[in-house]
Amino acid sequence: MSPSLLIWLVGGVLLLAAGIVTTLLPRLRTRTRATRVAWSRARAAIDSATVSRDAAAVRLPEADRLLARAELLAAERGGTAAAQVATEHARQADRLWRSQS
Repeated sequence: MSPSLLIWLVGGVLLLAAGIVTTLLPRLRTRTRATRVAWSRARAAIDSATVSRDAAAVRLPEADRLLARAELLAAERGGTAAAQVATEHARQADRLWRSQS
């Protein structure tokens, strides 16, 4: 194998690797950011539901169950879909407690 062919081959492989990294890195960053934002939103909803629970005069078993599910999902730290489900459970619990106030 001639040295010039080897140089072209190595250069081509490096160029291909650089293209793959350039394509995948922004996607990974976007996915990571979306997951962080979703979990931040879920934690805020859980905190809001917890405040509503503490302020409620009446105990609501359904709302307690929804909040417990949301907290369990948050403890397991799943992906974006799990964060969205936890957010929805916490918001439903919050609505139930606020409707009783």
